[in-house]
Amino acid sequence: MPTLTLPELAKKMADIDFSMLQTHAASGEIAARPMSNNGDVDYDGDSWFFSTEDTDMVREIQRDPRVGLTFTGSKSLLGKPPLFVAVQGRATLIGDKATMEQHWVKDLERWFEQGVDTPGLVLIRVTAGRIHYWDGQDQGEILR
Repeated sequence: MPTLTLPELAKKMADIDFSMLQTHAASGEIAARPMSNNGDVDYDGDSWFFSTEDTDMVREIQRDPRVGLTFTGSKSLLGKPPLFVAVQGRATLIGDKATMEQHWVKDLERWFEQGVDTPGLVLIRVTAGRIHYWDGQDQGEILR
């Protein structure tokens, strides 16, 4: 069974725009919402997302930084099953504008019209601790 390296998997994950970000709600339940990573997946296992500090998601991360991410790719033209990725990691909230500018792409203006100057803008960095993937008939796990 072939196994992907972290850089190989991160490159494939960058081609999947939307993921589901799961946090722990105050009630202890799992809360999930779609997030665009804008192709910003580092080869060291980090994923980056933008939000605003007035959201439930950000409050949940402040309370408990343990998060999950799921990615699902598209079915291939030849009918091969898509890539599925499940990430368990820790989220960090970043308010530094210089760091935000490093991860900013113009497409984000759809949600944040004032760019990195959007009031309350926060960058969420998810650092993977465990990644499990299924790529067609191949699967593997990467621990960091």
